[in-house]
Amino acid sequence: MSDDLVPDDLWERIAPLLPPRPPRRHRYPGRLPADDRAALRGIVYVLRKNVSWRDVPAERIGCSGVTAWRRLRDWTEAGVWPRLHEVLLAELRKAGLLDMDDCAIDGSHIRALKRGAHSGPSPVDRARPGSKHHLITDRHGTPLAVTLTGGNRHDVTQLTPLLDAIPRVRGLVGRPRHRPGRLFADRGYDYDKYRRILRARGIKPMIARRGVPHGSGLGKTRWVVERTFAWLHQFKRLRIRYKIRPDLHLGLLQLACSTICLRRLRTSF
Repeated sequence: MSDDLVPDDLWERIAPLLPPRPPRRHRYPGRLPADDRAALRGIVYVLRKNVSWRDVPAERIGCSGVTAWRRLRDWTEAGVWPRLHEVLLAELRKAGLLDMDDCAIDGSHIRALKRGAHSGPSPVDRARPGSKHHLITDRHGTPLAVTLTGGNRHDVTQLTPLLDAIPRVRGLVGRPRHRPGRLFADRGYDYDKYRRILRARGIKPMIARRGVPHGSGLGKTRWVVERTFAWLHQFKRLRIRYKIRPDLHLGLLQLACSTICLRRLRTSF
């Protein structure tokens, strides 16, 4: 059976990162646990199609949607998704496909149907409950780090957390790279306090000024982060936040970022 949901190159990278299963009991062992690859297939199916977990086609996927959800919960708590992202970033850097000299940062609103942590009244959606995806990318739009906050959080509050969330990217001889050379941002990040923070970290701020007419030219570099948001929201599950637990939504968001990294690796060969 061809596996268009979990191709071999994705499975080969994620399989070593999965936590070991608990040993089966000798007496009354019960049913055999579902295959990990089938569970991942169910997770990716929900991420792409945005169906409820109960509506996952078990015959096609190889396990029930409830089982896939449980593995999503367990693997998220085990930190699988950030490690997968770090592995792929290292491969991109080794292949010369990661350019962190110029990076871009931005945020994007989504609706949060069930409220929960990291949700709040959205200022762009009539104060309905919402969340925000915050993203930093390299020059090509490769996602370096992503965070999730309430819809009423200002973008600039996630500048430092996003920088801290960039993993130490290996892949080349020498020190791992984890710091942009220049950071491009829109007027929402126009605060001298944060410019000083960036300079203290050795990062040159390239932030548009409020009150200055458009035409600075910063958009020629900053547009890549908006394109990456468009890529992320092609995964239909990420367009609206259905989960009360923010860690599970963030886990799906990190898996989508890893998928984008893997696509860039594929197109380079």
